[in-house]
Amino acid sequence: MEKNINPTEGDVKPSAQVETKERLWNRNYIKVMISNFMLFFAFYLLTPLLPIYLDQEFKADKDTIGLVLSGYVVATFLVRPFSGFIVDTFDRKKVLMLCFFLFFLCFSGYIGAGTLLMFAIVRTLHGLPFGAATVANSTVAIDVLPSSRRNEGIGFYGLSNNLAMAIAPSAGIYIYSATDNFPLLFWLSLGIALIGFISSTSVKLRKRQPVANKPKLDLDHFFLTKAWLMAINISLFGLCWGVMSNYVAIYGQKELGITDGTGIFFAILSCGLVLSRLTGQKALRKGLLTRNCAQGVILSTVGFTIFALAINEWTYYLSALLIGLGNGRMYPAFLNMFIKVARNDQRGTANSSILISWDLGMGIGILLGGFIAEYISFSAAFWITAAMQGAGALMFLLFTRQFYMKHRLQA
Repeated sequence: MEKNINPTEGDVKPSAQVETKERLWNRNYIKVMISNFMLFFAFYLLTPLLPIYLDQEFKADKDTIGLVLSGYVVATFLVRPFSGFIVDTFDRKKVLMLCFFLFFLCFSGYIGAGTLLMFAIVRTLHGLPFGAATVANSTVAIDVLPSSRRNEGIGFYGLSNNLAMAIAPSAGIYIYSATDNFPLLFWLSLGIALIGFISSTSVKLRKRQPVANKPKLDLDHFFLTKAWLMAINISLFGLCWGVMSNYVAIYGQKELGITDGTGIFFAILSCGLVLSRLTGQKALRKGLLTRNCAQGVILSTVGFTIFALAINEWTYYLSALLIGLGNGRMYPAFLNMFIKVARNDQRGTANSSILISWDLGMGIGILLGGFIAEYISFSAAFWITAAMQGAGALMFLLFTRQFYMKHRLQA
Protein backbone atom coordinates (compact mmCIF):
# COMPACT_ATOMS: atom_id res chain seq x y z
CA MET A 1 0.00 0.00 0.00
CA GLU A 2 2.70 2.51 0.98
CA LYS A 3 4.79 2.17 -2.16
CA ASN A 4 1.81 2.97 -4.36
CA ILE A 5 1.78 6.48 -2.93
CA ASN A 6 5.49 7.15 -3.16
CA PRO A 7 8.69 5.77 -1.70
CA THR A 8 8.76 8.29 1.16
CA GLU A 9 5.29 7.48 2.50
CA GLY A 10 3.76 10.55 0.96
CA ASP A 11 6.04 13.03 2.72
CA VAL A 12 7.90 15.36 0.42
CA LYS A 13 11.62 14.97 0.89
CA PRO A 14 13.33 18.37 0.98
CA SER A 15 15.88 19.07 -1.69
CA ALA A 16 19.52 18.88 -0.74
CA GLN A 17 19.88 22.58 -1.46
CA VAL A 18 17.18 23.54 1.00
CA GLU A 19 18.55 21.19 3.67
CA THR A 20 21.97 22.85 3.58
CA LYS A 21 20.48 26.35 3.87
CA GLU A 22 18.12 25.71 6.78
CA ARG A 23 19.87 24.98 10.06
CA LEU A 24 18.37 22.41 12.34
CA TRP A 25 20.36 23.39 15.43
CA ASN A 26 19.43 27.07 15.65
CA ARG A 27 19.75 28.99 18.91
CA ASN A 28 16.06 28.95 19.84
CA TYR A 29 15.73 25.25 19.12
CA ILE A 30 18.66 24.50 21.45
CA LYS A 31 17.06 26.61 24.21
CA VAL A 32 13.76 24.77 23.83
CA MET A 33 15.62 21.45 23.98
CA ILE A 34 17.37 22.52 27.20
CA SER A 35 14.05 23.62 28.75
CA ASN A 36 12.43 20.35 27.82
CA PHE A 37 15.31 18.28 29.18
CA MET A 38 15.30 20.15 32.49
CA LEU A 39 11.52 19.89 32.81
CA PHE A 40 11.52 16.12 32.43
CA PHE A 41 14.76 15.64 34.38
CA ALA A 42 13.39 17.51 37.39
CA PHE A 43 10.19 15.48 37.34
CA TYR A 44 11.65 12.03 36.71
CA LEU A 45 14.53 12.43 39.14
CA LEU A 46 11.97 11.43 41.78
CA THR A 47 9.84 8.90 39.86
CA PRO A 48 11.43 5.52 40.75
CA LEU A 49 12.05 6.56 44.35
CA LEU A 50 8.59 7.81 45.25
CA PRO A 51 7.20 4.27 45.86
CA ILE A 52 10.11 3.68 48.27
CA TYR A 53 9.57 7.12 49.89
CA LEU A 54 5.85 6.50 50.40
CA ASP A 55 6.58 3.04 51.80
CA GLN A 56 9.25 4.24 54.23
CA GLU A 57 7.84 7.64 55.22
CA PHE A 58 4.11 6.91 55.35
CA LYS A 59 3.97 3.08 55.49
CA ALA A 60 1.66 3.02 52.44
CA ASP A 61 0.72 -0.33 50.91
CA LYS A 62 1.18 -1.13 47.21
CA ASP A 63 -2.27 -0.22 45.91
CA THR A 64 -2.26 3.05 47.92
CA ILE A 65 1.12 3.89 46.41
CA GLY A 66 -0.32 3.26 42.95
CA LEU A 67 -3.30 5.51 43.73
CA VAL A 68 -1.13 8.37 45.03
CA LEU A 69 1.32 8.19 42.13
CA SER A 70 -1.43 8.08 39.52
CA GLY A 71 -2.87 11.40 40.76
CA TYR A 72 -0.51 13.52 38.69
CA VAL A 73 -1.36 11.50 35.57
CA VAL A 74 -5.08 12.19 36.09
CA ALA A 75 -4.41 15.92 36.50
CA THR A 76 -2.14 15.96 33.47
CA PHE A 77 -4.72 14.09 31.46
CA LEU A 78 -7.43 16.61 32.40
CA VAL A 79 -5.42 19.74 31.63
CA ARG A 80 -3.84 18.73 28.33
CA PRO A 81 -6.90 19.12 26.04
CA PHE A 82 -7.27 22.73 27.23
CA SER A 83 -3.50 23.25 26.95
CA GLY A 84 -3.55 22.46 23.24
CA PHE A 85 -6.39 24.92 22.65
CA ILE A 86 -4.72 27.67 24.74
CA VAL A 87 -1.36 27.18 23.01
CA ASP A 88 -3.01 27.40 19.59
CA THR A 89 -5.02 30.51 20.59
CA PHE A 90 -2.79 32.70 22.79
CA ASP A 91 0.84 33.85 22.90
CA ARG A 92 2.81 30.61 23.12
CA LYS A 93 5.84 32.01 24.90
CA LYS A 94 3.76 33.62 27.65
CA VAL A 95 1.78 30.42 28.10
CA LEU A 96 5.03 28.42 28.31
CA MET A 97 6.61 30.77 30.86
CA LEU A 98 3.54 30.77 33.13
CA CYS A 99 3.17 26.98 33.06
CA PHE A 100 6.90 26.41 33.62
CA PHE A 101 6.97 28.78 36.59
CA LEU A 102 4.04 27.01 38.27
CA PHE A 103 5.74 23.66 37.55
CA PHE A 104 8.87 24.95 39.32
CA LEU A 105 6.91 26.14 42.36
CA CYS A 106 5.19 22.79 42.92
CA PHE A 107 8.46 21.08 43.90
CA SER A 108 8.48 23.12 47.12
CA GLY A 109 5.26 21.32 48.07
CA TYR A 110 7.03 17.96 48.35
CA ILE A 111 9.41 19.43 50.90
CA GLY A 112 6.57 20.66 53.10
CA ALA A 113 4.19 17.70 52.74
CA GLY A 114 4.09 16.05 56.18
CA THR A 115 1.21 13.62 55.64
CA LEU A 116 0.27 11.12 52.98
CA LEU A 117 -2.82 13.16 52.10
CA MET A 118 -0.79 16.37 51.65
CA PHE A 119 1.74 14.52 49.51
CA ALA A 120 -1.06 13.08 47.35
CA ILE A 121 -2.55 16.58 46.88
CA VAL A 122 0.80 18.11 45.90
CA ARG A 123 1.58 15.25 43.51
CA THR A 124 -1.82 15.56 41.86
CA LEU A 125 -1.64 19.36 41.54
CA HIS A 126 1.84 19.06 40.05
CA GLY A 127 0.32 17.28 37.08
CA LEU A 128 -1.50 20.46 35.97
CA PRO A 129 1.51 22.68 35.14
CA PHE A 130 3.51 19.63 34.02
CA GLY A 131 0.87 18.71 31.46
CA ALA A 132 0.44 22.27 30.21
CA ALA A 133 4.19 23.02 30.05
CA THR A 134 4.98 19.89 28.03
CA VAL A 135 2.35 20.80 25.43
CA ALA A 136 3.51 24.43 25.22
CA ASN A 137 7.20 23.56 25.00
CA SER A 138 6.78 20.92 22.28
CA THR A 139 4.61 23.27 20.22
CA VAL A 140 7.20 26.04 20.54
CA ALA A 141 9.83 23.53 19.35
CA ILE A 142 7.84 22.93 16.15
CA ASP A 143 7.56 26.70 15.61
CA VAL A 144 11.32 27.29 15.78
CA LEU A 145 12.18 24.40 13.44
CA PRO A 146 12.66 25.00 9.69
CA SER A 147 9.92 23.16 7.81
CA SER A 148 12.39 21.14 5.74
CA ARG A 149 13.99 19.69 8.91
CA ARG A 150 10.81 19.21 10.96
CA ASN A 151 10.63 15.39 10.93
CA GLU A 152 14.26 15.16 11.97
CA GLY A 153 13.97 17.99 14.48
CA ILE A 154 10.94 16.49 16.20
CA GLY A 155 12.88 13.25 16.55
CA PHE A 156 15.79 14.96 18.27
CA TYR A 157 13.41 17.03 20.42
CA GLY A 158 11.78 13.85 21.69
CA LEU A 159 15.23 12.56 22.55
CA SER A 160 15.61 15.37 25.10
CA ASN A 161 12.70 14.18 27.21
CA ASN A 162 13.41 10.48 26.59
CA LEU A 163 16.99 11.00 27.75
CA ALA A 164 15.80 12.88 30.81
CA MET A 165 13.28 10.13 31.61
CA ALA A 166 16.05 7.55 31.33
CA ILE A 167 18.98 9.37 32.97
CA ALA A 168 17.13 11.19 35.77
CA PRO A 169 15.94 8.03 37.58
CA SER A 170 19.50 6.68 37.51
CA ALA A 171 20.80 9.94 38.95
CA GLY A 172 18.09 10.00 41.60
CA ILE A 173 18.77 6.42 42.68
CA TYR A 174 22.53 7.07 42.80
CA ILE A 175 22.10 10.23 44.91
CA TYR A 176 19.67 8.52 47.27
CA SER A 177 21.96 5.49 47.64
CA ALA A 178 24.85 7.80 48.50
CA THR A 179 22.98 10.15 50.85
CA ASP A 180 19.78 8.38 52.01
CA ASN A 181 18.25 11.88 51.88
CA PHE A 182 14.90 12.41 50.17
CA PRO A 183 14.67 16.18 50.96
CA LEU A 184 17.94 16.69 49.07
CA LEU A 185 16.34 15.14 45.97
CA PHE A 186 13.33 17.45 46.30
CA TRP A 187 15.61 20.50 46.49
CA LEU A 188 17.64 19.30 43.49
CA SER A 189 14.47 18.94 41.41
CA LEU A 190 13.44 22.46 42.43
CA GLY A 191 16.79 23.87 41.25
CA ILE A 192 16.78 21.94 37.97
CA ALA A 193 13.25 23.16 37.21
CA LEU A 194 14.43 26.73 37.80
CA ILE A 195 17.19 26.30 35.19
CA GLY A 196 14.60 25.06 32.69
CA PHE A 197 12.33 28.02 33.39
CA ILE A 198 15.18 30.50 32.86
CA SER A 199 16.04 28.85 29.54
CA SER A 200 12.42 29.10 28.37
CA THR A 201 12.29 32.83 29.07
CA SER A 202 15.07 33.52 26.53
CA VAL A 203 13.41 31.79 23.55
CA LYS A 204 12.43 34.19 20.74
CA LEU A 205 9.41 33.44 18.57
CA ARG A 206 8.10 35.11 15.44
CA LYS A 207 4.69 36.69 15.81
CA ARG A 208 2.01 34.38 14.44
CA GLN A 209 -0.54 35.67 11.99
CA PRO A 210 -4.21 34.91 12.74
CA VAL A 211 -5.49 31.89 10.82
CA ALA A 212 -8.00 32.87 8.13
CA ASN A 213 -11.35 31.03 8.09
CA LYS A 214 -10.51 29.12 11.25
CA PRO A 215 -13.29 26.64 12.10
CA LYS A 216 -15.63 27.49 14.97
CA LEU A 217 -15.01 25.99 18.38
CA ASP A 218 -15.48 22.24 18.31
CA LEU A 219 -14.06 19.05 19.82
CA ASP A 220 -11.09 19.15 17.42
CA HIS A 221 -9.77 22.22 19.27
CA PHE A 222 -9.23 20.05 22.35
CA PHE A 223 -8.43 16.62 20.92
CA LEU A 224 -7.42 15.52 17.42
CA THR A 225 -10.42 13.26 16.80
CA LYS A 226 -9.22 12.23 13.35
CA ALA A 227 -6.25 10.51 15.06
CA TRP A 228 -8.45 8.39 17.36
CA LEU A 229 -6.99 5.01 16.38
CA MET A 230 -3.43 6.30 16.74
CA ALA A 231 -4.41 7.62 20.18
CA ILE A 232 -5.66 4.22 21.33
CA ASN A 233 -2.50 2.60 20.03
CA ILE A 234 -0.08 4.96 21.77
CA SER A 235 -2.10 4.57 25.00
CA LEU A 236 -1.27 0.87 25.05
CA PHE A 237 2.43 1.69 24.81
CA GLY A 238 2.07 4.34 27.54
CA LEU A 239 0.49 1.71 29.81
CA CYS A 240 3.58 -0.49 29.44
CA TRP A 241 5.96 2.41 30.11
CA GLY A 242 3.94 3.42 33.19
CA VAL A 243 4.26 -0.01 34.80
CA MET A 244 7.92 -0.40 33.92
CA SER A 245 9.17 3.09 34.90
CA ASN A 246 7.32 3.27 38.21
CA TYR A 247 7.86 -0.27 39.54
CA VAL A 248 11.20 -1.35 38.08
CA ALA A 249 13.15 -0.33 41.21
CA ILE A 250 10.96 -2.09 43.75
CA TYR A 251 10.53 -5.08 41.36
CA GLY A 252 14.28 -5.47 41.01
CA GLN A 253 14.78 -5.33 44.78
CA LYS A 254 11.94 -7.58 45.95
CA GLU A 255 11.55 -10.09 43.10
CA LEU A 256 14.99 -10.38 41.50
CA GLY A 257 17.26 -9.47 44.41
CA ILE A 258 19.02 -6.79 42.33
CA THR A 259 19.50 -4.12 44.99
CA ASP A 260 21.82 -1.74 43.13
CA GLY A 261 20.86 -2.42 39.52
CA THR A 262 18.09 0.10 38.83
CA GLY A 263 20.50 2.90 38.03
CA ILE A 264 22.33 0.65 35.56
CA PHE A 265 18.97 -0.41 34.09
CA PHE A 266 18.01 3.19 33.31
CA ALA A 267 21.51 4.02 32.07
CA ILE A 268 21.32 1.15 29.55
CA LEU A 269 17.79 2.22 28.65
CA SER A 270 19.05 5.74 27.92
CA CYS A 271 21.86 4.37 25.74
CA GLY A 272 19.26 2.45 23.75
CA LEU A 273 17.17 5.61 23.32
CA VAL A 274 20.15 7.67 22.12
CA LEU A 275 21.43 5.00 19.75
CA SER A 276 17.96 4.45 18.30
CA ARG A 277 17.35 8.16 17.72
CA LEU A 278 20.74 8.65 16.07
CA THR A 279 20.39 5.68 13.74
CA GLY A 280 16.75 6.50 12.95
CA GLN A 281 17.19 10.15 11.94
CA LYS A 282 17.95 9.38 8.29
CA ALA A 283 14.69 7.46 7.92
CA LEU A 284 12.75 10.26 9.63
CA ARG A 285 14.35 12.83 7.34
CA LYS A 286 13.15 10.78 4.35
CA GLY A 287 9.66 10.59 5.84
CA LEU A 288 9.70 6.83 6.49
CA LEU A 289 7.57 7.17 9.60
CA THR A 290 5.64 3.90 9.59
CA ARG A 291 8.81 1.91 8.92
CA ASN A 292 10.55 3.50 11.91
CA CYS A 293 7.50 2.93 14.08
CA ALA A 294 7.10 -0.73 13.05
CA GLN A 295 10.74 -1.44 13.91
CA GLY A 296 10.29 0.29 17.26
CA VAL A 297 7.15 -1.52 18.40
CA ILE A 298 8.64 -4.91 17.52
CA LEU A 299 11.87 -4.20 19.44
CA SER A 300 9.91 -2.94 22.44
CA THR A 301 7.71 -6.05 22.45
CA VAL A 302 10.78 -8.28 22.58
CA GLY A 303 12.23 -6.08 25.34
CA PHE A 304 9.13 -6.17 27.56
CA THR A 305 8.84 -9.93 27.08
CA ILE A 306 12.44 -10.47 28.18
CA PHE A 307 11.80 -8.11 31.12
CA ALA A 308 8.88 -10.30 32.25
CA LEU A 309 11.09 -13.38 31.81
CA ALA A 310 14.02 -11.77 33.65
CA ILE A 311 15.74 -14.57 35.53
CA ASN A 312 19.08 -12.88 36.14
CA GLU A 313 20.88 -9.57 35.75
CA TRP A 314 21.85 -10.19 32.11
CA THR A 315 18.26 -10.62 30.90
CA TYR A 316 17.22 -7.70 33.13
CA TYR A 317 19.72 -5.36 31.47
CA LEU A 318 19.17 -6.74 27.95
CA SER A 319 15.48 -5.89 28.28
CA ALA A 320 16.43 -2.29 29.16
CA LEU A 321 18.48 -1.96 25.97
CA LEU A 322 15.73 -3.36 23.74
CA ILE A 323 13.00 -1.24 25.34
CA GLY A 324 15.19 1.84 24.84
CA LEU A 325 15.93 0.98 21.22
CA GLY A 326 12.24 0.34 20.55
CA ASN A 327 10.83 3.45 22.19
CA GLY A 328 13.52 5.60 20.59
CA ARG A 329 12.18 4.56 17.18
CA MET A 330 8.48 4.38 17.98
CA TYR A 331 7.69 7.62 19.82
CA PRO A 332 9.13 10.26 17.44
CA ALA A 333 7.51 8.48 14.51
CA PHE A 334 4.15 8.56 16.29
CA LEU A 335 4.58 12.25 17.15
CA ASN A 336 5.28 13.10 13.51
CA MET A 337 2.26 11.04 12.46
CA PHE A 338 -0.03 12.99 14.81
CA ILE A 339 1.29 16.28 13.44
CA LYS A 340 0.81 15.16 9.85
CA VAL A 341 -2.87 14.34 10.28
CA ALA A 342 -3.47 17.81 11.81
CA ARG A 343 -3.98 21.17 10.13
CA ASN A 344 -1.18 23.73 10.49
CA ASP A 345 -3.26 25.66 13.04
CA GLN A 346 -3.66 22.50 15.17
CA ARG A 347 -0.05 21.93 16.18
CA GLY A 348 -0.82 22.48 19.86
CA THR A 349 -3.80 20.15 19.65
CA ALA A 350 -1.73 17.47 17.91
CA ASN A 351 0.92 17.68 20.63
CA SER A 352 -1.64 17.62 23.44
CA SER A 353 -3.48 14.69 21.84
CA ILE A 354 -0.49 12.34 21.75
CA LEU A 355 0.47 13.37 25.28
CA ILE A 356 -3.11 12.86 26.53
CA SER A 357 -3.11 9.39 25.00
CA TRP A 358 0.30 8.51 26.46
CA ASP A 359 -0.68 9.84 29.90
CA LEU A 360 -3.96 7.94 29.89
CA GLY A 361 -2.04 4.74 29.24
CA MET A 362 0.56 5.59 31.90
CA GLY A 363 -2.12 6.34 34.49
CA ILE A 364 -3.88 3.05 33.83
CA GLY A 365 -0.52 1.29 33.92
CA ILE A 366 0.45 2.76 37.30
CA LEU A 367 -2.92 1.83 38.85
CA LEU A 368 -3.03 -1.59 37.21
CA GLY A 369 0.57 -2.37 38.12
CA GLY A 370 0.05 -1.46 41.77
CA PHE A 371 -3.20 -3.43 42.00
CA ILE A 372 -1.81 -6.60 40.39
CA ALA A 373 1.41 -6.40 42.42
CA GLU A 374 -0.62 -6.10 45.64
CA TYR A 375 -3.04 -8.96 44.99
CA ILE A 376 -1.01 -11.28 42.73
CA SER A 377 2.67 -10.43 42.17
CA PHE A 378 5.04 -8.07 40.40
CA SER A 379 5.88 -10.88 37.98
CA ALA A 380 2.21 -11.12 36.94
CA ALA A 381 2.08 -7.33 36.47
CA PHE A 382 5.00 -7.42 34.04
CA TRP A 383 3.64 -10.42 32.12
CA ILE A 384 0.43 -8.47 31.55
CA THR A 385 2.57 -5.51 30.47
CA ALA A 386 4.35 -7.67 27.88
CA ALA A 387 0.98 -8.88 26.60
CA MET A 388 -0.30 -5.30 26.27
CA GLN A 389 2.86 -4.29 24.40
CA GLY A 390 2.39 -7.22 22.02
CA ALA A 391 -1.25 -6.27 21.46
CA GLY A 392 -0.20 -2.69 20.70
CA ALA A 393 2.43 -3.87 18.22
CA LEU A 394 -0.10 -6.05 16.37
CA MET A 395 -2.59 -3.21 16.34
CA PHE A 396 -0.05 -0.89 14.71
CA LEU A 397 1.10 -3.41 12.10
CA LEU A 398 -2.40 -4.54 11.13
CA PHE A 399 -4.51 -1.38 11.48
CA THR A 400 -2.87 1.87 12.64
CA ARG A 401 -0.29 2.02 9.86
CA GLN A 402 -2.99 1.96 7.17
CA PHE A 403 -5.16 4.38 9.19
CA TYR A 404 -2.36 6.97 9.19
CA MET A 405 -1.73 6.61 5.46
CA LYS A 406 -5.40 7.30 4.79
CA HIS A 407 -5.81 10.34 7.09
CA ARG A 408 -2.56 12.30 6.78
CA LEU A 409 -2.82 15.88 5.53
CA GLN A 410 0.64 17.45 5.67
CA ALA A 411 3.50 16.76 3.31
